[in-house]
Amino acid sequence: MITSLLRSLHILWVVLRYRLDTLPEGLKLPWPLRYPLALLRILPKPKQARGVRLRLAIERLGPVFIKFGQLLSTRPDLIPADICIELNKLQDDVPPFPSAQFVTIVESALGGSLDTLFASFEREPLASASVAQVHAATLEDGREVVIKAIRPGIQKTIKQDCALLVALARTLEKYSAEARRLRPIEVARDYRTTILDELDLQREAANTAILRRNFEHSPLLYVPEVYWPYTNTDVLVMERIYATPVTDIETLRAANTDFKVLAERGVEIFFTQVFEHNFFHADMHPGNIFVDTSRPEHARYIAIDCAVVGTLSDTDMYYLARNFLAVFRRDYRQVAELHILSGWVPKGTPVNEFESAIRTVCEPIFQRPLKDISLAHLLINLFRVARRFDTEIQPSLVLLQKTLLNIEGLGRQLYPDLNLWDTAHPFLEKWLKQRFKPTRLLEQLKRHGPEWLEQFPQVPQLMFQGLERISHIDQSLQALADARASSNGLSIKTALIFSLGIAVGVAAGGALLLLGLN
Repeated sequence: MITSLLRSLHILWVVLRYRLDTLPEGLKLPWPLRYPLALLRILPKPKQARGVRLRLAIERLGPVFIKFGQLLSTRPDLIPADICIELNKLQDDVPPFPSAQFVTIVESALGGSLDTLFASFEREPLASASVAQVHAATLEDGREVVIKAIRPGIQKTIKQDCALLVALARTLEKYSAEARRLRPIEVARDYRTTILDELDLQREAANTAILRRNFEHSPLLYVPEVYWPYTNTDVLVMERIYATPVTDIETLRAANTDFKVLAERGVEIFFTQVFEHNFFHADMHPGNIFVDTSRPEHARYIAIDCAVVGTLSDTDMYYLARNFLAVFRRDYRQVAELHILSGWVPKGTPVNEFESAIRTVCEPIFQRPLKDISLAHLLINLFRVARRFDTEIQPSLVLLQKTLLNIEGLGRQLYPDLNLWDTAHPFLEKWLKQRFKPTRLLEQLKRHGPEWLEQFPQVPQLMFQGLERISHIDQSLQALADARASSNGLSIKTALIFSLGIAVGVAAGGALLLLGLN
């Protein structure tokens, strides 16, 4: 209790030190908040921009708030542009904790002495972040590895600070209509889930293994190997890689790297992860990406830190692909209809009004050459329009937008003339065509066939129950059916029975086909 109080007082001091009390200017706050803030006007006016002051305050508050600021920087659909730009400068680089503590954590987690577990161990850390620290080591068989362990005491700090963030979010949402539009509670809870997931290194190891399997033998991406006998919730041991950081442009240029190929491969990796694997690395900021320059004309990416990954539902993938294609055809009517059909906006949304809003936002963008159009910002603009129509954007789509923003920004940093549409357009068209091929239906039959066969014996009983319900149709509906039957020769009852017959026939045919396939 005392610790929480001291932490709250420290946060309050930082808020006043950087005059964060001025950030909600223009908001209609209730008097319990309005008058205390008005009293603070006697303090000197801040000289720095609000984004700069917010960034400095977050850095002063420490690791948990730094990661929260980084999360906010990925939400340009919610956060003003000037603040997003400053939050993008936040670095998750903190002083290391003592090597002796690191050794204790590893030995406790693995149940043995470091001297017997590893042939050698480097006491100087390779990297130190807010959640974990990494040291290099060598296995008994000579393989070079890195050891990652969770920072001691961080879980308690995270839970404490997350509770304060949620409490602050509740206050803002309760007293400010503008804050409610930004959904601060949702943002705070998403952050709590994300950062707590990062404390489970076995989860990260599993994500890494899946991503490695998906790109096995791929010329596009390499993912280091996880050594499972040395990995659990608190410790992760994986292959050590030697490569060039993707931001080290001078070294890449000295190695004669083809930047155009490298940038295009980044885009291809993104679309492959999303639409072919449906499993994408959702934290692909430059610090997690390296380049293997052993073949500079065909340079390959290397990805690390797979703590945060994303997946989409089949429905979201389908509508996302169709939306991209419709937007670049400037078919705004279809974009509006697809948003409604997908459930991304409420069913009762007026199509004409929604179409007009989309056209107003997108049409100015297309006055520029395609190579200058940001696909990520186009998606952000669509999300902003959708928010005006009271939609709730799915967290998976937000992760995707964040990943696309990172990939696109990195690609254009490597090759400014990168045209994402050259890669995206044929990829999406090919994916949609494959979705409707007969082989796709056969794959679905093979995948879901056992469940369908399990339920098939119940079909006759369900059919008879359906017939029984049909026989009890209300008299008024039957009278209407009789009236229609005189004009088209087919009653509703007959039509329903006929439909049931077709359904049973299709199910039986599918079952026979499945038995033949198996």
